[in-house]
This record gives sequence, C-alpha cells and structure tokens, in this order.
Amino acid sequence: MASARAPRRGAWDNHDMTGETGSRRRALAGKRALDLVLLGPTVPLFAAATGALALVVLALDGRPVLFSQDRVGQGGRAFRIWKLRTMTREADPRDRRPTRLGRWLRGRGLDELPQLFNVLRGDMSLVGPRPLTHDDLERLTRAHAPFAQRQEVPPGLTGLAQVCRARGPALTAALDSAYARERDIVMDLRILVRTLWMNLVGKDRGAMPSAAVVTARAERSGAAAR
Repeated sequence: MASARAPRRGAWDNHDMTGETGSRRRALAGKRALDLVLLGPTVPLFAAATGALALVVLALDGRPVLFSQDRVGQGGRAFRIWKLRTMTREADPRDRRPTRLGRWLRGRGLDELPQLFNVLRGDMSLVGPRPLTHDDLERLTRAHAPFAQRQEVPPGLTGLAQVCRARGPALTAALDSAYARERDIVMDLRILVRTLWMNLVGKDRGAMPSAAVVTARAERSGAAAR
C-alpha cells in the first residue's frame, strides 16, 4: 500500500483555481453541486445499506470488514478510498481470492458503497475516471499518454470507460481523456442513468458501444478545430 497520507479535506475544498478559466470553474462548481444534490437526500439510505452489508461481511467472512488503499485524485492529490472487503486474507496478496460473498458484492458494485463518503468529502465525484494507485498511474501513463488527462477531473464511482465496458488500457485511456475534455452535467447524468441501467439488465447487455463513443468524440473535436 502506498505510504502517502490522504489529505484531511477533499480536493474540492482546497483546489487552487488560480489560472483556470471562468468556464472551467463553473463546470467544476456545477459538477460538485450535482453530486451534493443527488447524494445529499440519500445519505441515510446508503449509510444504512453500508452498515448492514458491513455486518454481513463480518458475520460471513470475519475481520477486517473494510479494505482501504491510497489512490491518486484530481491534480495528483493522494486520498484514501474504502471498500467492503471482498477478498480472502492470505498473507501474500497474490494468493488472495474473492470470497463467495465478495463475488456477489462485486457483481453488483456494492463493495464500492463506502466510497460515497469520499464523494461527500470531495475526494471523488459520482462520475469520473476510476481512481488509480500512484504506481498504476505512473505505469499506465508511460505506456498510454492520454492517462495523464484523467488528473484534470475528480475521480468517480463510475465513468465513461465503465459504462462502455472498456477492456484494455488503451481504450480506457482514450475514454478517460475524452471525458476529461468534454465533460458536462448532461454527460454526467447520462453516465449515471446508463450505470443504473447496466445494474438492472447486466453490465454487458446495458453497456454503451465504446468504439462509437470514441469515434463521435474524435469527430466533434476535429470539427471544433476546423
């Protein structure tokens, strides 16, 4: 686990806006407002659900109930994420496997529920590129330069790459980069709706066609440049 300590305040609270355009500031403020409007009324519900699932993990798989790890957020800031533990507890991480309950939680994305507290803190947003560890970010950015653009936006619980079921770092980097360049509230709402749809009908069946998304974004970028 990385040794960097997570900041006590979220990246939204102490982000330096100096030099940023007014439109970018408004976009970031609108994104944060959307997070709070959508998440605020449901805090009692997700807190109760997280607590109930934590008790189930404790009863079936024992301690620890939660898994935590440092990840890289907007602007390269380190913060700590929390998940419900889904893996076995062997001393060597390479020997760990998902538990029966863990597979069920992962299949429904329920292991990620504690990260809603990261959204409330401002470390994350509801929508954005999934946060990576420092080592993974460095390794992937060396191989795929577009990964660097993901640091321009807050990481999220779900994102464009997730609703497109992107497989492989090259496609993930392209989709994360497209989101960082063209994100807006409408896009965030569409990604959230698509995420809910995928959870209802199945991730593969409900996914967006990633190739079409990348092509459309490229065509829009080219038209704007002309």
